[in-house]
Amino acid sequence: MLVDFHCHTEASDGSLSAAALLDSMRARGVGHCSITDHDTVAAYDALAAGAASPKLISGVEINTTHGRDEVHVLGYGFSLARGSALRAMMDANRAARRRRVERMVGQLRAAGYALEMEQVLREARGAVSLGRPHVAKALVRRGLVKDVERAFRTLLSRGMPGYVAADHISPHAAVAAIRADGGIAILAHPGRLRDESIVEELVEAGLDGLEVFYPAHGPGRTAHFRALAQRHGLVMSAGSDFHDIRWNTGGVGMEVDPADIGPFLDACYERQRAQRP
Repeated sequence: MLVDFHCHTEASDGSLSAAALLDSMRARGVGHCSITDHDTVAAYDALAAGAASPKLISGVEINTTHGRDEVHVLGYGFSLARGSALRAMMDANRAARRRRVERMVGQLRAAGYALEMEQVLREARGAVSLGRPHVAKALVRRGLVKDVERAFRTLLSRGMPGYVAADHISPHAAVAAIRADGGIAILAHPGRLRDESIVEELVEAGLDGLEVFYPAHGPGRTAHFRALAQRHGLVMSAGSDFHDIRWNTGGVGMEVDPADIGPFLDACYERQRAQRP
């Protein structure tokens, strides 16, 4: 069964419009999907009336901070209504993202890299949610580094001249906000965590599931997180984390067993039905 519940559009740091991303899903044969931009649901706002299929589940990826770790929490099946607590949280996170990018640009300039905020905004192409990829692309465009990978490795990673630590809300607050707006909260790509003990804390805070099926999780990691999800009674989700075909050469879609993804799908669609007037 082909599904994909972790993808990004040009509203955050992806390269495709929401409509183009859904076209890619359909062309690949993906049966159920979600758009999970960083700290924004602008992609859903941009979809033309009738463009959203019943197989499209509302989604978002909330960036959070826990100690020195960046922890990403995915939300699904929540209300897309304006004025919600979750929307307010996204607004605050996006403001923090802009401040972080401004500090990155300032530090890079101080280190001798002639970069302006306006150049970063041009690379963002109207994205609602700014991030390091936009800074990296601006550095490449200016000829200051060879490619995006090198920009991250030599300038934008921890200990490098342009690195600024993220300062977002806590993952516990993200879980609470998603659930308060009727959604389910999933811990994204747990294999990227420095400290896995956060899983236990988030389960206590109401976490609903783990992103068990993820391109960077090999068979061993997948088995480990499957067991962890089963131990805590969590649902399992799957996502490609698609941003751009130049980086995500496998494209959209994750092949999963229907029995593994069924409880997640049931929970999401139940929540979405509950949101309808």
